[in-house]
Formats: sequence, structure tokens, C-alpha cells
Amino acid sequence: MNSVTRLPFLGDLDDGAEASFHIPEQERKRRRFRTIWISDIHLGTRGCNATMLIDFLDSVDSDTMYLVGDIIDGWRLKKRFYWPAAHNDVLWRIMKRAKRGARVVYIPGNHDEIFRQFTGMSFGGVEIRRKAIHATADGRKLLVLHGDEFDTIMLAHRWLAFVGDAAYTMMMRLNVLVNAVRQRMGLPYWSLSKMAKHKVKNAVEFISKFEHVVAHEAGTRGVDGVVCGHIHNAEIREIAGVQYYNDGDWVEGCTALVEHFDGRMEILHWADEIAARERAEAGRLAA
Repeated sequence: MNSVTRLPFLGDLDDGAEASFHIPEQERKRRRFRTIWISDIHLGTRGCNATMLIDFLDSVDSDTMYLVGDIIDGWRLKKRFYWPAAHNDVLWRIMKRAKRGARVVYIPGNHDEIFRQFTGMSFGGVEIRRKAIHATADGRKLLVLHGDEFDTIMLAHRWLAFVGDAAYTMMMRLNVLVNAVRQRMGLPYWSLSKMAKHKVKNAVEFISKFEHVVAHEAGTRGVDGVVCGHIHNAEIREIAGVQYYNDGDWVEGCTALVEHFDGRMEILHWADEIAARERAEAGRLAA
């Protein structure tokens, strides 16, 4: 199969679409959640951990799934087209959930802002919204949005955001190389870029300021909490009486935010989940 395939239209899914999967669906018992939030996948870039995300999608199910922006990286695709078959597989799996009856809500971010023009429409069962209000099982109201609305760099200096994006892309390429070497050595996934970001004082200060601005804005809208993405930093914390949730990304941390059926919220770190599963399988084989 050609490693680069066409980008599918949102309405293309049919009952036989799974037959075209480059990576077949895994037959394993899926963990069920009431709600799943994922964002910042950046399909169309080499930094996207599509294979790990596919493993996640084949391992979990939910009544509702929110795609919280930057699912497809339009910025990068404008400069250079890169679309391996695994990126199609991610889209097919998401759309297949909608066809099976799950509610799928897509809230475009700044990298896939081209889809914002379709706000209010539905394609293949996927609802496109600018933002959403989610009601948890325990009665809380959560504002769901990508978060670039509160990024002062994006709002005041859009050109600087593009410069930063170029530098970040270089870091992602190095991250791919580092993990290719680690895989050959039998070592688990590790994010070079995530480590670097948390070591840089300015980055840490930006993350903290962003979290406080988002939580404050949510508080003014009378909700109990907010779910966002954008800054690639998974987090659950309370800020000034508002619950702040960030579902992370699938470039650096490979995380998802989930709601259990009692309303409890949790961040799943999928690299750790895979490592734990592989250890358990190794233990069973050795027994």
C-alpha cells in the first residue's frame, strides 16, 4: 500500500471503510468511559504519534468524544504535504465511532482553523462546534474549547506564532529521531520536547499564565470548569474555584482526558499504559 494516501472527506465513511485500514483494528476488550477528550494530534506532521493514538482508539470506547482542536495541522500541510496511511487510519477510526452511535464533537483549533467556517454543521456524524458545554455525570458544567483564544502570542503577534511553529517543528523532528533510536534499543517512548519545555523558565511561566487566564474566563461564564488543549500540557487542577482540565496532546505527551461514569475525571498517559500492558504480557509469557 502506498505510504501516502489521500486525505479523506469527513462524509466518506461507509460500512466497509475498515477494510482499507493500513493498521488493522486490534481485537481486545475495550475500557469504557462516559466521555473522552483528545486534542493536538497534528495529523499531517512527522511529529504526530499516530500509531500510539491508534492503539488508544482500539483500546477505549465512550458515549461521547470531544476532538478539542489541532486535529489536522493545516499550517504544516500548506507548506509541505505529508500524509502517511496511519493518519487516514486515525480519521477512519474516529468517524467509525460516530457511525456506531457515539456522539463526536469537533472543536477546531488554530492549526485546523479552516474547519471553523463549518461551525454548526455535521459531517459523517461528526458535529463541528466553536465551543461546547459538557454536563458531567455528577452535574457539573464544563466549558470545552481549544484555548488559542487566550494565547496572547496568537492574538497580538500572529507572525511570531508562525516563527515559533517552525522552531517547534524542528524539535519534533529531533524527537522522532530520538525515539526511533530508543525503540531499536528496546526503550519506551520518551518526549525530548516535553522535557525541554518544562526546563525552560519562560515556557513554564507561559503555561501557568495560560492556565490562570483560561480558568478565569471560564469562571466569568458561570461554569464549574473548563477543558482545553493547545499548550500540549496535560493537567488537572483547581484555579480560583474553577476546575481546569487540559487533555494534552499526541505529539509530546500522548495523553487523553476521560470522564468515568460517576463523573470522576482522569488523565491517561498512553505511553505508560502501553508499557504496563507489555510488562503484564511479558509476565504472563514467563509464568
